[in-house]
Amino acid sequence: MSDREPPRRRVPGPARPVRPGTGQRPGSGARPARRPAGPRPAPPKVIRLGSPRPRLRLIGFALTLVMLAFVVRLFQVQAVDASTYAAKADQNRYVGQVLAAERGEITDRHGVALATSEDAYDITADPTLFAPDELKIPDGPEQAAALLAPILGQDQDDLVRKLRPENEALRYVKLAGRQTPQVWKQIKDLKATLAKQAGAEGATANVLAGVLAVPTSKRVYPNSELAAGILGWVNAEGRGGGGVELQLDKRLAGEDGKIRYAQSGGRLVPTAGSSGTPAVPGSDVELTIDRDIQWAAQNAISKQVEESRADRGYVIVQDTRTGEVLAMANAPGFDPNDLSEADPEALGNAALQDAFEPGSTAKVLSMAAVLEENAATPGTHVVVPNRLHRGDRLFKDDIDHPTWYLTLNGVLAKSSNIGTILATGQLGRTQAQANKVLYDYLRRFGLGSRTGLGFPGETKGILAAPGDWSTSQQYTIPFGQGVSINAMQAASVYSTIANGGVRVEPTLVRGSKGPDGRFTPAPEPEKTRVVSEKTAKTLARMLESVVDDEEGTGTKARIPGYRVAGKTGTANRVDPATGKYHGYTSSFAGFAPADKPRITVYCAIQNATEGSYFGGQICGPVYKQVMEFALKTLQVPPTGAAPAALPVTFKP
Repeated sequence: MSDREPPRRRVPGPARPVRPGTGQRPGSGARPARRPAGPRPAPPKVIRLGSPRPRLRLIGFALTLVMLAFVVRLFQVQAVDASTYAAKADQNRYVGQVLAAERGEITDRHGVALATSEDAYDITADPTLFAPDELKIPDGPEQAAALLAPILGQDQDDLVRKLRPENEALRYVKLAGRQTPQVWKQIKDLKATLAKQAGAEGATANVLAGVLAVPTSKRVYPNSELAAGILGWVNAEGRGGGGVELQLDKRLAGEDGKIRYAQSGGRLVPTAGSSGTPAVPGSDVELTIDRDIQWAAQNAISKQVEESRADRGYVIVQDTRTGEVLAMANAPGFDPNDLSEADPEALGNAALQDAFEPGSTAKVLSMAAVLEENAATPGTHVVVPNRLHRGDRLFKDDIDHPTWYLTLNGVLAKSSNIGTILATGQLGRTQAQANKVLYDYLRRFGLGSRTGLGFPGETKGILAAPGDWSTSQQYTIPFGQGVSINAMQAASVYSTIANGGVRVEPTLVRGSKGPDGRFTPAPEPEKTRVVSEKTAKTLARMLESVVDDEEGTGTKARIPGYRVAGKTGTANRVDPATGKYHGYTSSFAGFAPADKPRITVYCAIQNATEGSYFGGQICGPVYKQVMEFALKTLQVPPTGAAPAALPVTFKP
């Protein structure tokens, strides 16, 4: 046996009674008695959740699809269609404008400005900035137009239509072109005031925020009406509308540039940069005109046209040796600075655009043909009756007279129509042959052709072929009726005689100076010999008789100290409105000094209705005034030689 005691068993004792009402057994530390067993409540139902993994997978898949859609769209915007969207952004952000090139100056032969340009602004607007969504008011264009109309001098309704165009996407409109800096300053000050009010009050809209300005230039003519017929004008688009401005528009205008810049709210964004092409300024053009001589010519013809109550008049001054036009004046004229006040009939250059019958100033052409063909000499005797029957007409001189016994020189000096008909009849064995010879000389002198100036609207006149001359034209053309010319053609005829029989094509432009400052002279004018030097000198001596001889018709053109060659003209005038003869064309043409010519002056006045209408009476004084001024301006000294007096009459 083992020394270890065997385990003791615990023998349960008797049960202890429970104290009534306490649920405990009697005694210290006794447990409460259990209540009698009753029906037990049913246990709550337990909801078992499924596994979360499928749902997480579904949500993750959905998010993946969304992210994939974003990635695809982002790839499309930034890679595939990047250029398209960038272009759309630029279209909305960037504004393109034209940079107007500075127009070249037009100067006289000494560099004095006749047409120049000064700073100006095109007033523009971005219509999208006037939309109700932008301004938060419904009548933004109306309010803006009400403010701008009195400043720009434009109709308010027209401005509203520009600010609210049919094309709602339009970003640029021009409200007014070529406004002065003062006008733009008024608008800027008004914009600043409205912007300040909008900032202070918050709810106030700046209705001028979308109004902008583009720097440009405005054409200015500092001498007003002086040489307006030559210069022409510039239209609202900045292009030449007449005269040299139109003729040389491409050379004067230069090349416009372009610029694109970022804008926001109608303002430039300087940090966004800009791109474009700079404008190339136009070339300066130097004319052959002398401003002082032009002034003298314009002053003289304007005064005479007014005194004679004539329709119009013109004066041309030409250098006989070079063909350069020193002056070309028209009256009445116009101010190219303000065409709204101009008479439409006065626009243009009548000296080149009017075609008229020259009358007796054209007799020098007949005499040139007679002398060159050796059909007569200055001393040839011509018996001039009071009337001459030719064809179906009875011809006469401007005054009734007994039979005149004139030399050929006298026929020109006394401006006899009958004597001229008789002289030109010697040009051929038949009248038809004589007509052909005369026609050839008229063409050589430039009649029936444009002068070569290339001037806009210039007429070449009217000269029918000799086979088409009517019965009366065969006898009227020799004394300047039945043929039409312009004033420049007439002046060129006398310059040809003054230049020894060589016709130098007239010129108005001496050259041009490009943006690089280099002067390019105009091409040399074409020169053509028309008659011999001997014939030209003889004609010059005969033309002196018109002025110096007391029997001549041009005594009012005498200039003390100078020998003057000239010819008067008084022709029946064709009224351009009716096509019938009405009134007269009065004229005077000549050159000086007669023995060493430098200057030609031609004057014509249309339809003088007050006082005399004879060319020698109303154009002779104009010729004298202009010629004297030109001789002094060019410092042409008198020759000092006495005039050669050719006989005018003879004794039978």
